[in-house]
Amino acid sequence: MTTWDPAWLDRMYNNRALVPEHAMHFERWTDASADAREAHPCQTDIAYGDGPMETLDVFPSNQPGAPVVVFIHGGYWRSLDKSQHSFIAPAFKNLGGCVFIPNYALCPAVTIPDITLQMVKALAWVYRNARKYGGDPSRIYVVGHSAGGHLAAMLLDCVWPAYDRKLPPDLVKGALSISGLYDLEPVRQTPFLKDALRLTPEQVAQASPALLPAPKQGVLYTVAGADESAEFIRHNKLIQQAWGKRAVPVCELIPKRNHFSVLEDLTAPWEHLHQLAIRLVFGKG
Repeated sequence: MTTWDPAWLDRMYNNRALVPEHAMHFERWTDASADAREAHPCQTDIAYGDGPMETLDVFPSNQPGAPVVVFIHGGYWRSLDKSQHSFIAPAFKNLGGCVFIPNYALCPAVTIPDITLQMVKALAWVYRNARKYGGDPSRIYVVGHSAGGHLAAMLLDCVWPAYDRKLPPDLVKGALSISGLYDLEPVRQTPFLKDALRLTPEQVAQASPALLPAPKQGVLYTVAGADESAEFIRHNKLIQQAWGKRAVPVCELIPKRNHFSVLEDLTAPWEHLHQLAIRLVFGKG
């Protein structure tokens, strides 16, 4: 098993230290999210499970039969909230999409495998309830950022009938992972994350997409900012190497973007990342 230098790991994975202006991005997301909820009809804090964090927000489609986008936020599985990410909804809703944004319990109260199963529960709920909000349950796509990108990849690889035999094997048609993490072993050894995540070698094996078989259906688009750390760039390449180009046909770096600014490209119609997302979800571009 590889052992990394602890100080190097902290440099590679501490995105807030790498981007001193990160607080500006969080403030921008929070303000834009409040604007999105004010400008667009939405329902907040709908329960998809019994846990206090098992809730989601939905931006319904104006017309039935819309493709469904489930956006999963990042924060190293230990911070941030769905309410800070409503800002991504208008980019999809304006084109006729139906958008769900779930929350999940945070480490160290739970483990990363626990969170993964919460997202499985959330997606099963979305599949069963999409039509109420104008969504087509046969057109579900997952988009995630950072830890959410990891979860998006895990959901694409989920064996849905094993969770509920009434669910289709291809419940998730495609996923877009932005700055995702695919091998949790270096994350397990990263000093500033250790106490919160409490990862074990067994959990690394369970919940590392790159260590799991490639999904039998659906595609993953993986992107990262070209200005991110060497480790995030490595992760971006790693999942295509592990799963192959059939499962991961898109593996790109977004020029001049860091770990936080890259997410903002998702909402801008003139940006390449937005166009990739629209190609995935709507089959356009």
